[in-house]
Amino acid sequence: MSGRAALVTGASTGIGRATSLFLARSGFRVYGGVRRQADAEALAAAADGVGDLQPLIIDVTDEPAIGAAARRIQEDCGEAGLRALVNNAGAAYVGPLEFVPLEDFRKQLEVNLVGQLAVTQALLPALRTGGGGRIVNVTSIGGLVSTPFYGPYCASKFAFESVSDCLRTELRPWGIDTVAIEPGSIATEIWTRGTEIANEMRGRMPAEAEALYGEAIDATERISAETGARGIHPDEVARTIHKAITVRRPRARYRVGRDAKAMTTASRMLPDRIWDRLVARTLKLP
Repeated sequence: MSGRAALVTGASTGIGRATSLFLARSGFRVYGGVRRQADAEALAAAADGVGDLQPLIIDVTDEPAIGAAARRIQEDCGEAGLRALVNNAGAAYVGPLEFVPLEDFRKQLEVNLVGQLAVTQALLPALRTGGGGRIVNVTSIGGLVSTPFYGPYCASKFAFESVSDCLRTELRPWGIDTVAIEPGSIATEIWTRGTEIANEMRGRMPAEAEALYGEAIDATERISAETGARGIHPDEVARTIHKAITVRRPRARYRVGRDAKAMTTASRMLPDRIWDRLVARTLKLP
């Protein structure tokens, strides 16, 4: 396994950071994708003595940056190619769909969907060079079960699930496997950042939006904070990603966390209307 290379996007915090460190400790040469130089320096410091982890500046919404990163990896890896691409970078835009600015909705899709495909397209030649690499897409339970006020986020993750399924069959002739990782609540910074974005969006919404949805948004923010506080450690996701990369025959998808499994089971077993009423009661919707 020594010398096998992997690129992990969104490596500055949370799942991406944990996965980068875990893979480096496991003998991979890891490129940890971050957007800012300060994040690169922090990641390099965390990796000191851990293994071969090289921070790499890459913004998944910046095509020139993606191209530069791909060229760097192809030059470094040569004929050995890239063993694994972990598409983990992401953001969460939330709010009632009636009032979500379309510009924010487009940003959500650009980061969580279009950007992931852009990175995948750029790195596929390096994945092929090694005789069949592996693509691991970090989707979410939000790509299987929709939650009110998380419409932009859920839409991006549902679409990412579909892209993962298509890639899995399209790339099969070259031995490139695509795996979806579907975490539930994980104790990461995305909950804090999601709340910050929600508050920013809320401040730009008209008074009508506050009158119509204010109480439900308050409940959603409270539940989100509680969910983040009880989330599992990102190392659990990192271990699952490592397994998806290294096992001979990976599953098409791995669900991580008890709440992810419980929510999926409940939403599929209950009739849609009953599930809707359960969610509405929880969020204090009319």
